Amino acid sequence: MRKVKLGRTNLMVTKTAFGALPVQRVDMETARQILRRAYEAGINFFDTARAYTDSEEKIGYSLADVRHEIIIATKSPSGTREKVLQDVQTSLQKLKTDYVDILQLHNPSVLPNTDDPESAYAGLLEAQKRGYCRFIGITNHSLPNARAALESGKYDTIQYPFNYLSIPEEQQLVRDCEAANIGFICMKALSGGLITDARLPFAFLEGFANAVPIYGIQRMAELEQFISLEQNPPVLEGELLTLMEKDQSELKGDFCRACGYCMPCPAGIEINTCARMSLLLRRSPFAPHLSDKSRAMMEKIEGCLNCGRCKSRCPYGLDTPALLRKNLEDYRQFYAEAMQSNQ
Repeated sequence: MRKVKLGRTNLMVTKTAFGALPVQRVDMETARQILRRAYEAGINFFDTARAYTDSEEKIGYSLADVRHEIIIATKSPSGTREKVLQDVQTSLQKLKTDYVDILQLHNPSVLPNTDDPESAYAGLLEAQKRGYCRFIGITNHSLPNARAALESGKYDTIQYPFNYLSIPEEQQLVRDCEAANIGFICMKALSGGLITDARLPFAFLEGFANAVPIYGIQRMAELEQFISLEQNPPVLEGELLTLMEKDQSELKGDFCRACGYCMPCPAGIEINTCARMSLLLRRSPFAPHLSDKSRAMMEKIEGCLNCGRCKSRCPYGLDTPALLRKNLEDYRQFYAEAMQSNQ
């Protein structure tokens, strides 16, 4: 496995890294098989979070015996020094280790005051002082927040969504992290599942030597695909370049990235699926989305309270209620046409 230096941490991490959010969706033994296969294939960087239910526990169960051969990053969603320290101690227990390599603040809507001794940032520094973590970082879905974190110089790593659908300002963020020697961890390389050909983001990210993508994996077949791509890295030219440009044309503008920060919805709407249903119908096998269960899920949009909570929480500034209504209208039309064609 190829390795790259993660900024000023000097950690040598595999260019193909393991995003452990999805392993919370499989049982313990399945997670162990996947995580062990990743380790045995040479992947050495595993990213998880306190908020990912039992993801940390599964990593501890699966990889505790090789702890000193791997690099672990986790996250705290808390907003105070005390709670960050509580979170990291819980993480250490679940991970079966006495330290993590990187402790990150998990998508704060407002960056903490680095001069406040009781802030979440102070919690990172205290965790580092106590030896609970080696380096500190921050994750975010807001470009202004990520830019401010970079310019502060206070964080060793920044984690941000990045793929070939990213705007020029986001590409510049990655380059500026490299210039500042700040590690850049790339989430959402597949744009929440909207990018369906893994060769494309893999090839695109080859153009950013400092970007370390953490691919979310919950199936062995997914892992094997990334291992195969790592062994034979695709080149962004010819057919792949054409496919990428097609995706960029189709997915430009406002669309839901499925980050889930709008959830939960007080009306019970599964916003991070419903708000991108139009794309899912056309970019993946559509039959599963036409089931009675999916129809009932989409029809819940009718019960939208127009409370504005989802809109206020969207890190991309989307008009989420309007996007939901648009997707419901399109879904009904798509469903009707599909049923008519089957008659």
